[in-house]
Amino acid sequence: MILPADSLLKYDNPVLVSKNTDKKSPKARPLKVSPQQPAVSGPVPPPPKPKSPSAEALKQQTEEILNAILPPREWMENNQRWVQQVSSTPCTRMDVVHLQEQLDLKLQQRQARETSICPVRRELYSQCFDELIRQVTINCAERGLLLLRVRDEIRMTIAAYQTLYQSSVAFGIRKALQAEQGKSDMEQRISDLENEKRDLERQVNEQKAKCEAIERRETERRQVEEKKHTEEIQFLKRTNQQLKAQLEGIIAPKK
Repeated sequence: MILPADSLLKYDNPVLVSKNTDKKSPKARPLKVSPQQPAVSGPVPPPPKPKSPSAEALKQQTEEILNAILPPREWMENNQRWVQQVSSTPCTRMDVVHLQEQLDLKLQQRQARETSICPVRRELYSQCFDELIRQVTINCAERGLLLLRVRDEIRMTIAAYQTLYQSSVAFGIRKALQAEQGKSDMEQRISDLENEKRDLERQVNEQKAKCEAIERRETERRQVEEKKHTEEIQFLKRTNQQLKAQLEGIIAPKK
């Protein structure tokens, strides 16, 4: 028979509940039917006095509380339903020492990490705490119920931390993806701006070359114009001198 995974929590031997798929309550106990008494003639005896709760009743109450705190394990095998309840046997000092040894052994066998987050270590310590709750509940049900509240509060706190951690991880991943996407967009924009810059520099160089060519052409044209203007002035001056000499030559004989 294949049993569930081994646990630090102490269980009784498995019990066959049914041979079909009909689920029965694991808390059900067989009814004890007393043999029928023959009818007695004569005076009716007085009713018995109420007795204090017997050891069997206290044990039954303890088992019910244990089943409520630590539900039994159930599994199906070959169309048969098996149930394994937690043990209601009181513990001794040696049981506690053995529990500690088993905890250390399982931590070593399953290679649980001593620091940081470790699901294996958390599972084993949770089983150990459940076993301590079982041992305390057998001796004092009220203390066991109080430890149950402490365990549930610890689990809720851990669950809240897990939710917060998962949310922070998801937020970090989203921000990283956004940053990566923004980085790609920025790199593309930088590349486009660099290409635009090169195009503008090429246009500036072309315009500078055009300006220099225009300046050289205008300088040459201006020099040609100045030279032509100077030659015209010289020609006009010579012509003026010739005309002046002719005029003086015409005027001089009359005197």
